[in-house]
Amino acid sequence: MRQKLKKMSENNIRVRFAPSPTGPLHIGGVRTALYNYLFAKKNHGTFLLRIEDTDQTRFVPGAQDYIMESLKWCGIMPTEGAGIGGEYGPYVQSERKAMYLPYAEQLVENGSAYYAFDTPEEIEKARKIAAENGNKAWQYDSHTRLSMTNSLTLSTEEVKKRLENNEPHVIRFKMPENEDVKFQDMIRDWVTVNTSVLDDKVLFKTDGMPTYHLANIIDDHTMKITHVIRGEEWISSAPMHILLYRAFGWEAPQFAHLPLLLKPEGNGKLSKRDGDRLGFPVFPLDWKTAEGETYKGYREQGYYPEAFINMLAFLGWNPGTTQEIFSLDELAEAFDLTHVSKSGAKFDIHKTIWYQQQYLRAKSNTELANELKQIIDVELSQEKLEKICELEKERATFIQDIVIEGSYLYKTPENYNFDIIHKKWKEDSMSLVLEWKAILENITDFSAENLEKEFHAFMEKKEMGVGKLLPIFRYLVSNAKSGPSTFDIAALLGKEECLKRIDLGIKSVQQ
Repeated sequence: MRQKLKKMSENNIRVRFAPSPTGPLHIGGVRTALYNYLFAKKNHGTFLLRIEDTDQTRFVPGAQDYIMESLKWCGIMPTEGAGIGGEYGPYVQSERKAMYLPYAEQLVENGSAYYAFDTPEEIEKARKIAAENGNKAWQYDSHTRLSMTNSLTLSTEEVKKRLENNEPHVIRFKMPENEDVKFQDMIRDWVTVNTSVLDDKVLFKTDGMPTYHLANIIDDHTMKITHVIRGEEWISSAPMHILLYRAFGWEAPQFAHLPLLLKPEGNGKLSKRDGDRLGFPVFPLDWKTAEGETYKGYREQGYYPEAFINMLAFLGWNPGTTQEIFSLDELAEAFDLTHVSKSGAKFDIHKTIWYQQQYLRAKSNTELANELKQIIDVELSQEKLEKICELEKERATFIQDIVIEGSYLYKTPENYNFDIIHKKWKEDSMSLVLEWKAILENITDFSAENLEKEFHAFMEKKEMGVGKLLPIFRYLVSNAKSGPSTFDIAALLGKEECLKRIDLGIKSVQQ
């Protein structure tokens, strides 16, 4: 398999992401786009976007724009396709409508398909009769087609007449009877399906639009797609597609079917309901429905796209090493379809959060300060913003956490919570605080290093352990029981603010 891939890489490898605009793009779809992007980049190929909107009844306005914006935010934009352009367009199937019927008719002419004039009522009647006779799995196939109203059972003259009268009809694929269809999947190796379990799929509908199966094959062929990398849910359609390629006399691309994204518990496909139930997004961006309901997205929750993509890459794939943090370029270099798992990948929100933390902590204080500047509600110097980020980033997951959890670094506490320190406050605590405050008033070097030195000298002189005063000092300057070094906090605040807060803290104790 690797040799075949190496040979293909000498040609122009072309892959596509082909979503339907029926709603927001699920993160499973984003992962499919990502793997196509990585495969193309690894092999110096082309990654294109095609919008498959043959099912107009499920079309959702705004969905295509959402798909484009999602890919752009993730940093995996195609270089060809819908909204971009290219020599094989148009890349929206509804805009290619006129080209599909001649291909469908070609299949009728070579005996691979046929016209079917059955009404929905006639099909339902046949299904009902079969159920009454014990066959609850009736389908339109090689066993039933000769009892239906189609060009296989009607005379040539009758078929011609019905077509000339524009009688509603579809074009169905003539599924071979009892034939093993085999194809080699790049992830799952050889897959075999017998046609006895397959029905005569509709290829062309009464509304003048092709079905997914026909349009998908024609588009992949005319757009010169060499590899089809898609979700596991499409593996049942692969035999049908292989047969269509054969019916047209075309060479089929190589197939790779990706494993499902599973619920955190591991049983069943990850869905929006799981996100709602467990409190995490399953969409890359916020999506607002026509009814006004908003589905949460990773972008609006504060995730970095790099962290989101790194997390997605590892849902079903691993590089074969212990490395977990990859840039997009590094992912492309390491990506190999043979390292994609056959089994489903459990979504882990805790691992997702871990990735976000790693990317936030890896940013420079200057980068974080520039982000903080955009959302903080007070004006602070660049130097102070950077120091706040330095002190808080090891405890933060999102930039917003620094704003909220680190608010005491730039805002004087309005209400002190004495419950934080009441167990540490003893009879002699007030006198100790006042003595330490007097020392602070006379300190000229208010650096963290000097404050710590002076504090330890004071406690040694008092012949007391630092635990007698340090937690109280932290409480007075921050109104918090944990966080960065108390001396770092005091140095950042400065002498004037420190003394002011000590007075406010003392008042809270006295109340």
